[in-house]
Formats: sequence, C-alpha cells, structure tokens
Amino acid sequence: MRQTGRQSRRPERRTPPTAAELARVHERTLADAAARELVLPESTGPGTPGRLEPRPEIGDSWARLRRLGLDPDTGASTVLLGPAELEQRRRASGLDNVMPVLRETLLEPVSQAPLILAIADAEGHVLWQEGERGLRRSADRIGFVTGARWTEETVGTNGIGVALRAQRPMHVHSAEHYLRSHHTWTCVAAPVHDPATGRLVGAINLSGPAHNVRPYLLQLTATAARLAETELRARRLEALNQLRTLAAPLLARVGGPALVVDAAGWTAASAGLPPQSRLRVPSEGWDPAAVHWVPGLGECVLEPLADGWLVRPVRPTGADGSGTVTAERAEGARLRLDLRRPDRPELSVRSAADSWSHPVSPRHAELLLLLATAREGSTAAQLAEALFGDAGRTVTVRAELSRLRRYLGGLLAHRPYRFADSVLVTVEGPADPLDLLPSSTAPAVRRLRAELVAGLVRLPGAAVPVPPPRHGGGPPVPDDDPAAQCAPANGTPTNGASTHSAVTDSTATNSPPARGGCAPQPPASSAASWASVGP
Repeated sequence: MRQTGRQSRRPERRTPPTAAELARVHERTLADAAARELVLPESTGPGTPGRLEPRPEIGDSWARLRRLGLDPDTGASTVLLGPAELEQRRRASGLDNVMPVLRETLLEPVSQAPLILAIADAEGHVLWQEGERGLRRSADRIGFVTGARWTEETVGTNGIGVALRAQRPMHVHSAEHYLRSHHTWTCVAAPVHDPATGRLVGAINLSGPAHNVRPYLLQLTATAARLAETELRARRLEALNQLRTLAAPLLARVGGPALVVDAAGWTAASAGLPPQSRLRVPSEGWDPAAVHWVPGLGECVLEPLADGWLVRPVRPTGADGSGTVTAERAEGARLRLDLRRPDRPELSVRSAADSWSHPVSPRHAELLLLLATAREGSTAAQLAEALFGDAGRTVTVRAELSRLRRYLGGLLAHRPYRFADSVLVTVEGPADPLDLLPSSTAPAVRRLRAELVAGLVRLPGAAVPVPPPRHGGGPPVPDDDPAAQCAPANGTPTNGASTHSAVTDSTATNSPPARGGCAPQPPASSAASWASVGP
C-alpha cells in the first residue's frame, strides 16, 4: 500500500536529553563553531534527523561566549567582593528584607534535597549562599561562593547569568553549562524586579547535582521570585502611604493644582489635577526648583519633599494640549532609542518645545525597535507576527501601542503604525550585537541580532566611516572627521531620511563592501525600507 507524506513524518522527541547526550552536543557544538563561522538561522537547512541541538537560549549564549573568547576549561578570573562592599550591595538590592521569606519558601520545603540557595544582585554578584554543608564545599571548588560574580562573561552559561540576561526564569542542566567543570551541576534561577520602577534588582537561584535534578525546582524558584516582588511591593505601598499622610496637609495649603509623587513617580496625593497613577521620571532624575516637561502634565516646577516630589504645573493641562505631544510639537523632533545597556533600554525625545528621557519596558523597547527599522509602517498583524510569531495577537499589540501613544502623542502615527515622517530616529545598540535586547525572544529581534552579527544590516542612525579614495579626487578623509559618514553612490548628501530606517549592507548590491569602509548603498527606491527585518 502506498504511504502518504503525512504518514512518513517522524514523531518528535518528547523525553529530555540525558547528561551524556548534552555533553556530546556541547563538544560537537564547540568543535563545529571553532571550525567554521556560525551561519544565519534563515540560511540553515533542516537538521539531521535525530541530531540533538542546544536550546535556542543556550545556543545563543554559547555563540556569544565564543565570540568573547571565553575558555570553556578555565573561564575568566574574578575578584571576590570585600565585606564592606558586600554589605553595601545587600542593602542596596533591597533583598535583605525578604531573605527570611526566601529561606522559608525554598530551603525548608526541600531540606532533604541537596540544594544551594543563592541570591545575586542585578550585576550577578552572589550576595547570599546557603545550603547543605557538603554541597557547599563542592561549590567552593568551582568558585560558587559568596561575593563571586556569577555572570556569563566570567563563568560561562549558568542559571544566574542566563536568568539576568533573559530576565525570565531559566534552567541550565549539566552540559548546557559552557564551562566543563560545571557539567555535574544543575541550576535554576528567576529574576526579581523592583515593582516600583521595573528595574532588575537580582536573581534567586537553586543549584544541585545534575543527577538529582527535580522538575519542580524551576516553578518553585519562579514562585519565590514573585513572592519576593510581592514583599517589595508591600514595602513600597507602606512608604507611599506614609508620604500620602505627609502630603495631605501640604496640598491643602498650595494654591493651585499640584500632586505629590514618590521617588519612582508613583502618585501619593493630588489636588486639582486629573488622577494619574504614575509620572515618568527621567533617567537622569529631576533637578529641584527647575522647570521640567512632564509627559501628561506639560511644564512643571518640582520641589523635593521627604522621599518624593511636589509637582506643580506651570499652566494647567487642557485645551492648549500642554501635556501631550501634538503633531506640531513633533515637527523636527529627534527620538533616540538607547539599547546599549542590555538591562535598561531608554527612550529620549528632543524637540524645540520640550525634551525628556526615561527608561522603557522590554516590550515597549521591542516595539520601538521594530517601528524604527520599518519606517514605512506596519499593521498590528505584522507587528504581532514579528513579536510573537502569531499574527492573531493584535489585541496585545494595539494595547501596548496605545500605552506608547500616551507619552509619544504625535510622534507615533497609525494606519499603519509608524513614526511620523518629520521625526529623526536613531537607535544606539550595544557593542556586541548579541546583547541587543537579550531578554527578547521575538522572531524579528532574533533575526536582527543574527544579521547584525553577520554585518548584513546596520541600526538606524549608525554611521560607517567613508574609506579614503583609492584614486585621485581629493585628500583622504581622516577617520575622526565627523563628516565621514556613508553617502549615496551618486554623491548626493544624505538627509535625515537616511537614518530613519535600518540600512542593508551586503544585500544592497551584488558586490561586498570595501575593506574597512562604507557598505554599498541600496537603490533609492529601497533606501527607506528594510524587508529582511520586521513584520
């Protein structure tokens, strides 16, 4: 009987790989990477049937560490924190107040299992390390001790480093560790964020022998991280209530609209103003007694008050639109998306009328990056496909874009969604393209990282020096000349539109870029689009 193609499809493997299989994957992957350059995901064909591959997040980590030159046998040298700095970091993290709850949640229920509880700060320093004494002696031999910096750059792929980088619960089992000395361990970790600011404050980690792994540990660690955030939120609400008690009589004496917010911008009390749960605090903070433009309120005078601020608008918001970015105010505006710090994306807007800068959430950073690299515009379905690989998730996309429009206003157009044509957009990326929004798993962002690594594209606004002319026609252009930027082949000066979209390098023409110089420019008809990235 003739069999159909559907019948010939092999069933997917459902059992997790063993430690021995992971070790073979580890050695084969490192050997293959040493023998050849890694290719882009789009150009790779289907894998060999039955051939195991590392998980995407593990494979990305290995590729990044190999680019950094980290030795899988030795790692990098690290310096332990001194007692004074260790204590200072413990207090600064705010996690010292939740340690009793974490001990009760993580160590006591699994007291019979050989586990180590470690709490790290946002930079990967191990602030606390507790657990079974014999296992801690084994951890000492690999440098897993209090005060050590447990990041990918120093000790390779590990639970704490991957969780801090991806900013979501992660597990690293056996030979998924980059360093061979860690292959006998399993680590699960979950990040902890400050509920007031959204800032990453640290990670909670459980480590134990690889042969004694428990499938519930990842869920337990993630639950403990949420519990820690709940404790931090309760303390913030208590402090906000104290500020509210102090602010009530003060607002009664202030003549005119005003509100009192805490250091993170959360409203404690207001008088004569529409209710706002939070004001966006600039990354550089507020200067006392100076006039600041506050999204949603317009120009305001700010005065320090206890652990917060007294905010008084110079003129009330209303029909004049003082608190919103109108189309007229967006004319000639400059928008800069700073992604150089993997854990803290930041958005800045500069215009003749106002200027401000503040951190953005990871989801908003993804959307802003997609809009910046597709200046021709994208529909909600296209953005959903780029973010989630599912064009049907348009409700989530529209909700996030609605939140963005609250403070971007006329800078953000719609039908399709795009930045206004008059806005000059620049994206500043990290030195290593693999550090571009490392917590993002969006298909378009992963594709963008791979193309940046391969040198196929540049971020919007990224300038490449012009090489010195090979023949006559003028003196060589010095490397530090600010005018040494890419120009079209016909010699026409570039205008603002050239920085509005990502520039495709080696795919723009049939010839590769000159060594050490500018990549060939795309034809004029395609200079404002980037088909290889985005929806």
